[in-house]
Amino acid sequence: MMNRMIAANLLHRPIRSLIGIVAIGLEVTLILLIVGLSLGMLNDSRQRQAGIGADVIVMPPGSSFIVGLTGAPMPIKIADVLAKLPHVVTVAPVVTQVSTNGALELIDGIDLQSYEKMSGPFHYLRGGPFQGPDDVLVDDLFAQSKRVRVGQTIEILNHSFRVCGIIEHGKGARKFLPITTLQDLNGSRDKASIFYLKTDNPANADLVTQEIKALPGMQNYVAVSMAYYLSMMTPSNTPGLKSFIDVVIAISVLIGFIVIFQAMYAAVMERTREIGILKSMGASKFYIVNVILRETMLLAVGGIILGILFSLAGAMFIRHRLPLLPVQFSGQWMLNATIIAIAGALLGALYPAYKAAQKDPIDALAYE
Repeated sequence: MMNRMIAANLLHRPIRSLIGIVAIGLEVTLILLIVGLSLGMLNDSRQRQAGIGADVIVMPPGSSFIVGLTGAPMPIKIADVLAKLPHVVTVAPVVTQVSTNGALELIDGIDLQSYEKMSGPFHYLRGGPFQGPDDVLVDDLFAQSKRVRVGQTIEILNHSFRVCGIIEHGKGARKFLPITTLQDLNGSRDKASIFYLKTDNPANADLVTQEIKALPGMQNYVAVSMAYYLSMMTPSNTPGLKSFIDVVIAISVLIGFIVIFQAMYAAVMERTREIGILKSMGASKFYIVNVILRETMLLAVGGIILGILFSLAGAMFIRHRLPLLPVQFSGQWMLNATIIAIAGALLGALYPAYKAAQKDPIDALAYE
């Protein structure tokens, strides 16, 4: 009986019910898409770092765990010292440069021969390796997003480059230049930003990092195994990311709270006489509160389902139109968004439910 009454109440005011459902759906969509984009970009970066195939990574003193923020402050001759260590098979020096021309992107200057020794040669989908200092390699996702073809000229750091090859994504940056070219462009001749090391056995990675720190002058350098480096690429270790996600969630909860509060408060005011009839028939305060909260739960469930559908559709659109922006959903975050949406909706309904329960049946029956 109660369920039929609740359903009738919601259907009696379809526009208001629809607005509540859509508002909660937008709340869930905002959480899932923003968090999905944030985690997708972070995990994509982690996977591309793992795809390089290195076992140890060496960065300058005081470096963060975000590749590309260190510039090129290390003498490249350090590579020769590192190559002489036991268990080190190959050292690949890399110069990184962050570009903000149109979009935030990381460009790697590489020595192609040593870089490909990390995990094997690039998989060329079209074209081939560098033929000159003004050549650039781009990955397939960048080529798809920007409609780039082999032989086409693109501008990087205010310099024109010929696309010599399109490679399969997943091995570091999305754009690769010859290391000497990028050194000249950013004024870092004979410098490197990072050294990637390949060992004879990944199990020796920690031993190699200890040997590096024991070298004279290398005590303050950041030398860690790639496994440890990848484990540190989390939202809590990424500057500002966790705070950003927390702010998004707070805004989302506020949206759900305000919309549900307004909808349920208006509903209670409109149904004053109905509440009076229920109380005169013996309905308890708990019964009245239960009715309001169950209506809110139905709205929340409808909004959650709509929000998940919106999010999946939005993710498909982003993947199709913006392949460089990975969106990653997880069951855990869908559960988190569900709990957050329900909590925000119930918080918004508590005061209207309390007001309804406190109404005097005589006054309510006399209400016009």
